[in-house]
Amino acid sequence: MKAVEITTPGGPDVLKLCERPMPEAGPDQVVIKVAYAGVNRPDALQRAGNYAPPKSASDLPGLECAGTVHAVGANVASLKVGDAVCALLPGGGYAEYVATPAAHCLPVPEGMDMKHAACLPETYFTVWSNVFMRGGLQAGERFLVHGGSSGIGTTAIQLAHVLGARVFTTASSADKLAACRDLGAEIAINYKDDDFVAVVKAEGGADLILDMVGGSYIQRNINALADDGRLVQIAFLQGMKAELNMVQMMTRRLTLTGSTLRPQSDLAKARIADQLRDHVWPLLAAGRVGPVMDQEFALADASGAHARMEAGNHIGKIVLKV
Repeated sequence: MKAVEITTPGGPDVLKLCERPMPEAGPDQVVIKVAYAGVNRPDALQRAGNYAPPKSASDLPGLECAGTVHAVGANVASLKVGDAVCALLPGGGYAEYVATPAAHCLPVPEGMDMKHAACLPETYFTVWSNVFMRGGLQAGERFLVHGGSSGIGTTAIQLAHVLGARVFTTASSADKLAACRDLGAEIAINYKDDDFVAVVKAEGGADLILDMVGGSYIQRNINALADDGRLVQIAFLQGMKAELNMVQMMTRRLTLTGSTLRPQSDLAKARIADQLRDHVWPLLAAGRVGPVMDQEFALADASGAHARMEAGNHIGKIVLKV
């Protein structure tokens, strides 16, 4: 099969088309014939040599896809050959075929094409598990998500808004801010011009913040929280170290937590999939939430997709047509 591999750690140009053996479906797995693969920041981190895949995973990048079931392994009763699915992957999505646990597959939502379905798994698994399962966001609470125009941001804004939260977000341009407002953000803050801490505190502080920036934002996020607020950290674009005033954590009863998705157990990911099937897939089928598309690239131009993502001008998701 054709695939895209990381020839050596480096920039987007190290992604090259290659030939690889077809994967086989192990017990509890399916093999998917990939139509589209989503492109995500962890792919770029892996390409740069900063995010090694788990030992049991493919070395090929790609953490989500949409396609049809090509083969079914032992013990799989929930899927059959020909089923249209989108799936969270342990790796290997930049290829014509990929193997993944059947429990990490979800049906392509009714009325949605494969290109848009490929945008769902990584962001929806991440947002649902961190904002709602870990962060406990409730209707009526004030929610701040940084990077509102990213795949994570556009997903978080929509889900939080539809489920009744007041949504604040940050972005870097008028176009991005407008897109965030269209998706349901009540207040969209240009972080280059305005202090998000002051803006959010004027509204009473955030009950929950979802952050992927890190660095200097960590203390600023703590300052922006309401009493009993929660900060959920999912990435560190500005750096993973910061000096914190822990007195605030104690006196205002704050919670600082976080997670990564890829290293979690198959069972943990299956539980997230079950919650998505019950609570989010009906919203997708009804058109109340949906993926925001930025641009499509051919599989052979994965380097162009990575360059687009790292330039930071995209709004929503980037996919590879396989």
